[in-house]
Amino acid sequence: MRFLLYNIRYGTGTSGIFHFPVPYFGYLRNTRKNLSRIIAYIKSVRPEIIGLVEVDSGSFRTGRFNQAEVIARAMKQYYVYQSKYATSSLIGRLPVLDKQGNAFLTSNEIKAQKFHYFQKGVKRLVIELELEDVIIFLVHLSLKFRHRHHQLKDLYTLFKSINKPVIVAGDFNVLWGDHELQLFLGATGLQNANTQERPSYPSWSPRRQLDFILHSPEIRVTDFSIPRISLSDHMPLVCDFEVA
Repeated sequence: MRFLLYNIRYGTGTSGIFHFPVPYFGYLRNTRKNLSRIIAYIKSVRPEIIGLVEVDSGSFRTGRFNQAEVIARAMKQYYVYQSKYATSSLIGRLPVLDKQGNAFLTSNEIKAQKFHYFQKGVKRLVIELELEDVIIFLVHLSLKFRHRHHQLKDLYTLFKSINKPVIVAGDFNVLWGDHELQLFLGATGLQNANTQERPSYPSWSPRRQLDFILHSPEIRVTDFSIPRISLSDHMPLVCDFEVA
């Protein structure tokens, strides 16, 4: 089974004028052309499961189209999308920000889907996707170290209730280094599919390992790669695996 994890930066790309005329102005540009490139890339990979971080569900950037739905239609897959902000969050009610979230796509039968929210941080969403043989959690952890610490604790609590093989994937934002995950990995027994600890960020000159695919011992990784693709500020992670 092939799993693709990709922080697509809302399809806004990585052009040299991303911060022109003011910093982060690129987040306000139309995304449809770059999304077409992202779709073409995803099609070339042919994943059966896709975890997308930073998805626009229909702001003016996309022409009011949900990017997860557009990609799912092109891939002929099912999709699950949810806003990354808690329903009580003020920031999640602001224009453009209210359309920002994460998504799963898959060609497999979805047995169940759940949306959890961390107790701390601005980005709080955890999507839980249950397939026939595996449960996958998709996360986008906080930029603040203290909040990430609390979020990993919440994630461990969710993990303890699972009785199937598990994958925990997403943008962990471990800006202080992957040693931030040592206690979490020790407590859960999860293993990093990226055994060589290759960096995935930034895509134009990768120096940091921010994106992770962590898996339980019952899952055997048969191939893992981080293609040098610059359609986002993150590079994608491609993981082939089997469930024992």
